[in-house]
Amino acid sequence: MGSPPDTSKTIKLERYNSYVRRIQSTKLLNASSKLIFRTTLLVALLLVLFFTINYPPLSDRHSGAAIHRHSFLSTGFFSSSSSSSAIGGPNWEKQVRRSSTPRRPNGFSILVTGAAGFIGAHCSISLKKRGDGVLGLDNFNSYYDPTLKRSRQNLLLKHQIFIVDGDLNDAVLLAKLFDVVPFSHILHLAAQAGVRYAMQNPQSYVSSNIAGFINLLEIAKSASPQPAIVWASSSSVYGLNDKVPFSELHRTDQPASLYAATKKAGEEIAHTYNHIYGLSLTGLRFFTVYGPWGRPDMAYFFFTKDILQGKPIDVYQTQGGEQVARDFTYIDDVVKGCVGSLDTAERSTGSGGKKRKPAQLRVYNLGNTSPVPVGRLVSILESLLGKKAKKRVVGMPRNGDVPFTHANVSLAYRDFGYKPTTDLAAGLRKFVKWYSGYYGVETRVKKEIEEAGGLLEGSSA
Repeated sequence: MGSPPDTSKTIKLERYNSYVRRIQSTKLLNASSKLIFRTTLLVALLLVLFFTINYPPLSDRHSGAAIHRHSFLSTGFFSSSSSSSAIGGPNWEKQVRRSSTPRRPNGFSILVTGAAGFIGAHCSISLKKRGDGVLGLDNFNSYYDPTLKRSRQNLLLKHQIFIVDGDLNDAVLLAKLFDVVPFSHILHLAAQAGVRYAMQNPQSYVSSNIAGFINLLEIAKSASPQPAIVWASSSSVYGLNDKVPFSELHRTDQPASLYAATKKAGEEIAHTYNHIYGLSLTGLRFFTVYGPWGRPDMAYFFFTKDILQGKPIDVYQTQGGEQVARDFTYIDDVVKGCVGSLDTAERSTGSGGKKRKPAQLRVYNLGNTSPVPVGRLVSILESLLGKKAKKRVVGMPRNGDVPFTHANVSLAYRDFGYKPTTDLAAGLRKFVKWYSGYYGVETRVKKEIEEAGGLLEGSSA
């Protein structure tokens, strides 16, 4: 009987191969672990860098003197307003120069702050159409839907108006703009608007309406040449004044809201920079501006939305049971006032941050001179929309609103021919026409236009 086959060598070989496989698996696992660790570390470092750039420390955010940092996403390669060029880069400077260069003889080169806002967009297009150079500046904040601001921005781009995505408190950015362009004028319309919102976020009003304004004036005082400045004050500065119609000669030391107080502070700050540095400054007190491309936080705008959606609206009355009334002013009339103010603004008289001689200092009312009860506003909207409003008449809350506004515009008429021509019914019709087209909703106005064979077009801005 033969001997059994010797399997010891085979067993040893299998054990050796198993050992080799275990060694290789361990090496592969170690290599994979190192790769995963390094990748995780790299991602973590990138995230830290991203948040450091985009989100400064809380101490910086709440400091009134803090310089706002640029956001890579909002002001760099991914910004629609930057067109794939970083702020300060050659392509960016080319866009800034092209937009701000006038096309008419002796045309202005104007920096419009708040250019993506309601009044700013309309003024920018009006100035550009007549041949002035216009460069916009806007931070596209979320006080109301930024989508509407971006739509205005797209409209301005069609008119070759470039908007720099940046903040008034970014002193480095402002200095860069003035290094690139010798602006002849500034139309300063950027502000934190709204009377009631001041009760929720008071710091935003101080940051924008006071600190931001001072930051702009600090840059302007040292510019060569110093620009003439037209800026947005507000009819809210009249506060508790009970003399009507409101005149520029009336007292404005009793503001009824923080918003009004910051605008009044702006007027005093303007006086200071005019007196010390020779800056030419013109303040415009706007009275309840309305029209196409308007602000969603305004009564005529959200009344329109709520009426169409069948939601109730609150119509305020005074403590004495009287209707609240406003001097509603159509946007085209306000634009004419802004342009007239720019055209009659004298040159600043300072040089190198020093005043050489007295400079122009003005303030004007820009209103319609015809106060209309809010109940009448609602009736006009009901007719234009073809739908009844669900009205709730309530007492006016103590939130800073005033019961009545009425502008005396004789001074603006004397100095630059300001004369409003659009009544509330005609102006609201134009607004509803725009609203119907922009939001794609059915209204009586839209149906009338379609039946007449007309095209539903928006306003120019």
